[in-house]
Amino acid sequence: MSEVIFHLTTRSDWSGAQKSGTYTAGSLAADGFIHCSKAEQVERVANVYFPGQSGLVILTIDLRKLKADVRWEPGTDKPDELFPHVYGPINLEAVIQVIEFEPNPDGSFTLLPAVIQPPDPR
Repeated sequence: MSEVIFHLTTRSDWSGAQKSGTYTAGSLAADGFIHCSKAEQVERVANVYFPGQSGLVILTIDLRKLKADVRWEPGTDKPDELFPHVYGPINLEAVIQVIEFEPNPDGSFTLLPAVIQPPDPR
């Protein structure tokens, strides 16, 4: 599996995480985990769950730095596809990149693959 995963959230929720020292999502309390995606899943997830929503960011999470457990499990809308689920808060040092992600004028999202390339660790 990949060394990075991705999580869509709002700019304001990310700002709050930076103040508190860890990132949590409503799904952690509701579902017991934070929903994340592989690179090739991000655009579809944005279009299904966040259509037309502005103020989004994509968190690039380095699995080697993440303290919480990650399980690869079937998606709620795609049971034949595995998604990374983070079972606990995301420690901020695991977030290696934050990418602004705004919708197109029609409310859909388009993600160029080069946009979600993690930064070079050198």
